[in-house]
Amino acid sequence: MISAFANTWKVAELRERIIYVLVMIVIVRLGVHISLPGVDAGVIDAHMKAIAEKGGSDNGLLDTMATIFSGGGLQKLGIFALGIMPYISASILMQLMTAVMPKLAKLSREDGGRQKINQYTRFITIIIATVQGGFLARQVMTNPESLPFFNGIGQVGDLTPGAGWTFIPIFTLSVVTGTLLLMWIGDQMTEKGIGNGTSIIITVNIISSLPTALALLWKTMISGGSPAGAAFVVFLFAFLIFVTAATIAITQAQRRIAIQYAKRVVGRKQYGGQTQYLPLKLNYANVMPIIFATAILGIPTMIANQMFPTADWALSLNQILAFDSIWYYVIAGVMIFFFSYFWVATMFQPSEIAENLKRSGGYVPGIRPGEPTAKFLDFTMTRLTFAGAVFLTIIFALPFVVSQMPRIMFGMDPLNQMITGFFGGTSLLIMVGVILDIMRQVETQLLQRNYDGFLRQGKLKGAVDRRNKQMAAKASNNMLYLLVIVAVLFILGIVALSLKG
Repeated sequence: MISAFANTWKVAELRERIIYVLVMIVIVRLGVHISLPGVDAGVIDAHMKAIAEKGGSDNGLLDTMATIFSGGGLQKLGIFALGIMPYISASILMQLMTAVMPKLAKLSREDGGRQKINQYTRFITIIIATVQGGFLARQVMTNPESLPFFNGIGQVGDLTPGAGWTFIPIFTLSVVTGTLLLMWIGDQMTEKGIGNGTSIIITVNIISSLPTALALLWKTMISGGSPAGAAFVVFLFAFLIFVTAATIAITQAQRRIAIQYAKRVVGRKQYGGQTQYLPLKLNYANVMPIIFATAILGIPTMIANQMFPTADWALSLNQILAFDSIWYYVIAGVMIFFFSYFWVATMFQPSEIAENLKRSGGYVPGIRPGEPTAKFLDFTMTRLTFAGAVFLTIIFALPFVVSQMPRIMFGMDPLNQMITGFFGGTSLLIMVGVILDIMRQVETQLLQRNYDGFLRQGKLKGAVDRRNKQMAAKASNNMLYLLVIVAVLFILGIVALSLKG
C-alpha cells in the first residue's frame, strides 16, 4: 500500500492530475467562505460562535445534508451556498426521465446523444438553482430566523443591513453563478484529474466537517476528565473502522452470473467458447434511496412550518418526523425499500440485457436465451435488491443508534448529529464509493505506466521517452502556475485574517 502511494508520484501524468485535483479543492473551499453581497459576515460568525458555545446545533440530519451538498456554504451564506445540489437534482431527474421516456432513451444511444442530454441537464440546473436561490434570498431578506440554520440570529444583529429591492436579484445571480462555477470545476476535475469531479466535491464537503466533529467529541466526552468518556471514544473509533470495512465489503459485493458464449469459426480463427461473468451489484441503487427518502420526509415539515406554524397538527407532525423520533426511521426505512426497488426497476433492464446476450451468442448455463434469461436476471436482482435495501436501512439508522449510546451506557446527553454522521447514512456511503473509485483509477494508471510494450524498445524508446519528457515539462509549468496562484490566495487569506483579528 505504501509503495503504491509512493509510485503515484513517480508517474508524471498521474502526479499532475493529483495536484490539479488538490488545487481545485482549495478553490472550492475558498468559495465557501466568501460571503454573498449584502450579507453581514460578522453577524454570521457571531451566530456560529454562539451555537458552538451551546454545544452545536440541533438540526440533526438537516445539518448533515447541508454539509454534504454545500460544505458549510449554506450556513455561512457563501457564494457556494447552494453547493452542487442543483446539478445533482438535475442529473437524477434526467436519469429517471431517460429511463422512462423512450425518446430520451433513444437519444442516449445515438452518436452525440449523451452530450445533448448533458446540455439539457445544465439547463435544468440553471432553472433549479434560480428557483432555490430566489426563495433563499427572500427568506434571508425578510425573515432569516425561519431558516433552521439562523434560528435566533436576530439576537446577534441584522443579517442584511440596508437591503433594498436590488438585494434579491443580486443574491440570486450570485448563488446561481456559484453553482455553475462548481459544476464547471467538477467537469474539469473529471477531465484533467482523478475520479469523478462532482463526487470529489461532495466528499470534500463531508470531510470539511471532520475537525468540528472531533472538537465536539472532545468537548462532549473527554474535556470533563471522565475515564468512561475516554474509553467510549476509543470504542467509537474502533466501531468506525468496523463499520467502514463492512460498508466497503457490501459496496463491492456482487453476484457473478456465468455467461457462456457459443463457438464460432470465421476463416481460420475461432471465436467464443469461453466463459465470462455478468456482475450484479448487491447495492445496485447505491445511496439514491436514502437521498430520496430524506428529501421527501423533509418536505411536509417544511411546508407545515412555513404555512401553519401554530397549528396543533403541524406540531404533531414535527414531533413524528423529528430526527430523534423512532417513527421517522420507521417511515424512512419503508421508503428506502420502496425507492431501492423503484431505482432497480427503472435502471436495470433485464429484457435488454437478455436480448444483447442472445444477439452476441451468449447464454446463462441451464437457462434458455431470450425471455427465460430475462426472468432469471429479474428474479436474481429482486433478491439482491432486498439484501441491499436491508443494508441501506441499517446504515441510515446507524447514526441515530450511535448518538443514543452515551445515554444508554452512561446516562449522558446524546451525541451531536455532526459526530454520528460519519458512522453511516449518505456521508459514509458517498465517501467509501468515491475513494474506491479514485483508487481504481490510480491503480489503472499505475498498471498502464508499468507495462513495457513493443514501442518501448529500440530506437522508438528514445523517441517516446523524449516526447513524454517534453509533455511532462509542459504540464509541470502549467501546474507551477496553478500553485503560484493558490499560494497568492493563501497569503491574501492570512493577511485578511490578521487584519480582521
